[in-house]
Amino acid sequence: MNPATPSPQILGYILKGYPRISETFISNEILLLEKLGFHIQLFPMRHPREPFCHDSVKQIRARVDYLPTELLLEFPRLLLPNIFLAVKRPKLFQQGLGLAGRRFQRTGKLATFKHLLQAGYLCNHHLLNNPSISHLHGHFAHSPTSVTMFAALLSGKPFSFTAHAKDIYTSNPDQLREKIKLAKFVITCTEYNRRYLEKIAEGVDTPIHCIYHGIDLKLFSPATDHTSCSPPYKLLTVARITEKKGLPTLYRALKILKDKDFPFTHTLIGDGDDREKILQLIADLDLNDCCHWLGTRTHHEVLNQFENSDLFVLACEIADNGDRDGIPNVLVESLAMGVPALSTSVSAIPEILIQGKSGITVAPGETETMAVKIEELLLNKDLRATIIQGGLEHTSQHFNNHSLVAKLGGIFEKHMKESTYAV
Repeated sequence: MNPATPSPQILGYILKGYPRISETFISNEILLLEKLGFHIQLFPMRHPREPFCHDSVKQIRARVDYLPTELLLEFPRLLLPNIFLAVKRPKLFQQGLGLAGRRFQRTGKLATFKHLLQAGYLCNHHLLNNPSISHLHGHFAHSPTSVTMFAALLSGKPFSFTAHAKDIYTSNPDQLREKIKLAKFVITCTEYNRRYLEKIAEGVDTPIHCIYHGIDLKLFSPATDHTSCSPPYKLLTVARITEKKGLPTLYRALKILKDKDFPFTHTLIGDGDDREKILQLIADLDLNDCCHWLGTRTHHEVLNQFENSDLFVLACEIADNGDRDGIPNVLVESLAMGVPALSTSVSAIPEILIQGKSGITVAPGETETMAVKIEELLLNKDLRATIIQGGLEHTSQHFNNHSLVAKLGGIFEKHMKESTYAV
């Protein structure tokens, strides 16, 4: 009688929400890891916000199990599994309560206990019943990694996490340092982030790796030569409508150009909490005739906008609460589509827009300078040609998601083997 074939080891991903239109880098990562042979199970904390998803999501085979989301509304669903878990693993559950208590003392946020209860639900319903789930990974360093950290403690499984942007810079540094210390390794998407995390984690020996998100270059190959352009010039912005995107600066720069009778149209794709504020600003600046808002759009529609645009513009800044972008994926997509891009020097943006070579950056909030550079990038054909070619080369060399996810897969495999697990 042949021994039973061992079950493949499973990588458990804890996500804030799934799927999300604004987080295609996560769904692409999951899909590529599956193609590398990884078996993945997804544990999102929220259901999707949009009624549609990108094609890549439809190819993902991973099982999806949503965690209870609301502490008050779903308290009974959260409480009972935690009671069972406390009976099964009293010492570990007591450790989890202790960790939650210390973290609550630092911030006073009740969400800490919700994350513990969500972790207990995850552990009781899934992790203890499925020993094949051998490693846990949280995407975003705030709440998803909090749940991941507690679930790892309660289950005895190792964990890691990926830190992105807002989740880093709006997190309590002591809370973040604790997560880094307890994790097997940390992934982040820019060198700027990596340096910041290493500074926070000084004295902690957890490895912190920089792996850019990257894009599927096959999906963003340009069909149009954007070197030459003619009036009215077509400008494009794809962004969530939030403070850190700096949209007021952009529209005030466009107002300067309109007052000079510079011929252009501008299209904004995206949605967000500041939508009404920004639409009112467009009206107040008398830009409704040349600036248009399209809301959220599919990948195919965004590609069409890239093909028909002369310049991509994003006026990123640091929000009052410290929130900021890392490298917005739309900048990578723009360069890969052969559309020159202009943004600001905030955070890691200079890692993708190398000044005068693969793009142009200006200081955040510099309305007049942004207006000048928009005009220059539309009228200076030699500069456009240099930046377009430089952008294509830079994305090809540094932002190919196939090679980047292969690097990530190698890190997962190394640490899972060190924990006596095999992929």
